Amino acid sequence: MNGKNIAYVRVSTVDQNEERQLELLKNCSIDKTFIEKVSAKDTDRPKFQEMIDYVREGDTIYVTDFSRLSRSTRDLLNTIECLMKKGVKEISLKENLDSSSPQGRLMITMIGAINQFEREILLERQREGIEIAKRKGKYKGRKRIERPANWDRVIGDYMVRKITAKKAMELLGLKTSTFYKLLNEDKKLDEMEIDI
Repeated sequence: MNGKNIAYVRVSTVDQNEERQLELLKNCSIDKTFIEKVSAKDTDRPKFQEMIDYVREGDTIYVTDFSRLSRSTRDLLNTIECLMKKGVKEISLKENLDSSSPQGRLMITMIGAINQFEREILLERQREGIEIAKRKGKYKGRKRIERPANWDRVIGDYMVRKITAKKAMELLGLKTSTFYKLLNEDKKLDEMEIDI
């Protein structure tokens, strides 16, 4: 049975570009591509789950590197085990590894552990840096985002469903993450006013 070649492409945020990954995968005779713009902190990702449901025995999943599938060693190994049971193999271009061989699975385990270790060290250093800056009085947090002049009018239209979220972002000139962040801040302020 001839399987399909599936590409899974993931970037962490909507602002990041997936073109580099697509370029690297273009010589793999890909039949179907799943593109996701979300963090890999867990496996609860729409396109990732859609891909897991889509693949069948004999299929091969191509990624540019295994951190695209998961940042957690446990999640990565669980994913590989789940796919192996379905008769699906994974190939990483960067690590030049194939999950169908014992050597490949061993190396995947080691690489996954190293990736997770590096990420945890990075986050620890970031926390330590913030703590030091706070003690010295130099840490001000992220700069507060000012609301656009037309915020109240556009959000009013959005809240009564006159316009979609996409249209509201377009009119406000805001990215998705910023739009929802400001919207959540407004919601929290409303809740505080109700409590008072």
